[in-house]
Amino acid sequence: MICLASCGTKSSQAYYDAPSQLLSSNYDGTFVIRTQVRARNAAIAFTDAQRKVVQEVIFDGIQSAHSGTEGLKPLCFDKNAKEKHEDYFRVFFQDNGPWKKYVDLRDKRTTTTRYQRDGRQMIETVTVSVDRAALKDRLVADGIIPPGGRY
Repeated sequence: MICLASCGTKSSQAYYDAPSQLLSSNYDGTFVIRTQVRARNAAIAFTDAQRKVVQEVIFDGIQSAHSGTEGLKPLCFDKNAKEKHEDYFRVFFQDNGPWKKYVDLRDKRTTTTRYQRDGRQMIETVTVSVDRAALKDRLVADGIIPPGGRY
């Protein structure tokens, strides 16, 4: 019996996504968040970074980059929300979907975007602004999260 398990095996590349970090908050309900994404080019990376941040604000929350400051809690505490409202979130997170209204790169500065080459992909660190207050209002109006309470 011949064992070829180790012959020609390529080392797997880990697609580690560093957690996003909250950099600052503004009085108008917007938050500045730094995130890291992998993509083939800068245009895809900027879009993926914005979408990733909106998803994290809704489902996961964001940890603070500075010790002593509080991070953001998720807008949706229901762990099964993605499955329960699958049709809603599929439409919401389409390429030109409603999520784009709540995020932008206005706090992007030349020193805040870093590029690294990793084989065929770029690893980009991008700074994004999210209008969390308006996003919360939208989710409440659409019946995804309950009004008031702990949300």
